[in-house]
Amino acid sequence: MQSKVAFGNAHVDGANRWGWFVGHFITPTDHPRSTPDVEVKWSFHKAGDVRKEWVMNAEATTLSILIRGQFRLQFLDQEVLLSSEGDYVIWSPKVSHCWSAELDSTVLTVRWPSKSGDSVAMTNT
Repeated sequence: MQSKVAFGNAHVDGANRWGWFVGHFITPTDHPRSTPDVEVKWSFHKAGDVRKEWVMNAEATTLSILIRGQFRLQFLDQEVLLSSEGDYVIWSPKVSHCWSAELDSTVLTVRWPSKSGDSVAMTNT
């Protein structure tokens, strides 16, 4: 039986999953970090890193919180610049986005629920 307590380092534990360290994708499924309820990502982006491809989640709501740096998120109808520690943006399912790191940035992202195949690349925006 798996322990009901888990600890570690978010950066290390998410290294093989683009920073995602809590969610449905964690095995074994009885591990405390394995859940269909929420996904959590700890990400570090060097200044100049960009995600040019637009993506959306079909069912998940997403919250991104700036830990440090300066990080820009682009949505179809607006841009949001996270520039002070604690700045955040939250968006609903079916909202397309892309992003760029204007300075070296650390971002904590929480998405719920955690469902396989929920993230969809957009072919045109």
